[in-house]
Amino acid sequence: MNEKEVNDKTQEFEQEEDLNSEVEFEAAKESPHPGWQPLTKVYDFTDPFFENIHFFLSYEYSSNVYLLKGDYITIVDPGNDYTSYLELFRQGYKPTDIKKIVLTHGHRDHCMGAFELLRAYPSLAAGGGFELILHEAGPVELKKIVTHLGSKVTEIQGGERLSLSGQEWEAIYTPGHSLDGMTYYHAPSRTAITGDTTMPYANPEADRGSGGNLNHYLYAIRTLLKRDIAHILPGHGVPVANLGRTIIEQTYESLLLQILGAGPESKIPWTSGAEALARQGLLEEAVFCCNRALAINPGNMRALQIKAFCLTDLGRGEEAIEALDQILAHHPNDPHTLTAKGHALLGLGRYEESLPFFDEALRIYPILQEAQIYKGMALYLAGRMEEAMNLDAFRIEFSQRLKAEMEKLEQEKAK
Repeated sequence: MNEKEVNDKTQEFEQEEDLNSEVEFEAAKESPHPGWQPLTKVYDFTDPFFENIHFFLSYEYSSNVYLLKGDYITIVDPGNDYTSYLELFRQGYKPTDIKKIVLTHGHRDHCMGAFELLRAYPSLAAGGGFELILHEAGPVELKKIVTHLGSKVTEIQGGERLSLSGQEWEAIYTPGHSLDGMTYYHAPSRTAITGDTTMPYANPEADRGSGGNLNHYLYAIRTLLKRDIAHILPGHGVPVANLGRTIIEQTYESLLLQILGAGPESKIPWTSGAEALARQGLLEEAVFCCNRALAINPGNMRALQIKAFCLTDLGRGEEAIEALDQILAHHPNDPHTLTAKGHALLGLGRYEESLPFFDEALRIYPILQEAQIYKGMALYLAGRMEEAMNLDAFRIEFSQRLKAEMEKLEQEKAK
């Protein structure tokens, strides 16, 4: 890439910034910007870990910029506002102190500051530049220009452990808002830098132009719900302390509402929503909806049943049995619930223990094929093959599966 191409590509990235510069200037005049602030001031914490994280609040056309202090400076999301760096260097920091720049994703309002640093501060480029860390699906032109200007680009996929200014952060792949979305998680402090994946009191948006996708978004939020996150440093808005899980759950609920086609002011159809999500194969989301329904009405047997069936299919047998036992306490002769409990026990490898539940279901409803098939599976896995083959439904199912496997093997041999 020659110099002209670099300039052309950079101008292309900056086009939106130029169009809105006058609006930004007027907005800046309206109220003084708080400037760089340590998180201890924002959170009213005394923990030295938060003293070493500073943030620069976003303008309308720039993201928040985060600075991690240590032996060197790491910038997370360099933003789209040159004034953040003017102020930073007025405080005594030098451009060459910045050794790493990490992106949560490649939207202009989050990444343009990388160009500003390299172009406006020649000493940084002359000293070898910085290491730009971003997801492999991040903007190709961004990577080309940064490389051309003398910096190193490191592509990640998620799952990496990154040393940032002397602290270890986990890189978590969180697509949905964009294809290249990343969250950075510091487990000891229970802190996550989430970019635009989850923001306080804001509805999540999937930017389809950047590969955003609602189903991917659900995957991302589900991943974050599995972490112990107390503090969120978002791409926009003020960082939030001690409400991390609440913010993530609010994002999750907003996504579910979008998928269910319900407006933000609608009464949330938790039980019917769970049914719809289960039909789409979104079982964890269906369980989430059931839990919400049960929080409102613990006696909601339909929600409890959907939850139990989904938990069984998810392989979470112990949780499923707990729910099924609650249903059987009210409806001990329901063949479908009896079959479901047998199925849950079967999934846990408790084959002999599952058989009485299938037998009872078949006593009540002799033609229930699901109970016959699962009973046959339990017998077969328990080593009682002859008894299993005496069950017509299981024998037919077994033969069909065996035939399908044989056909698959033949096809693989023919390749």
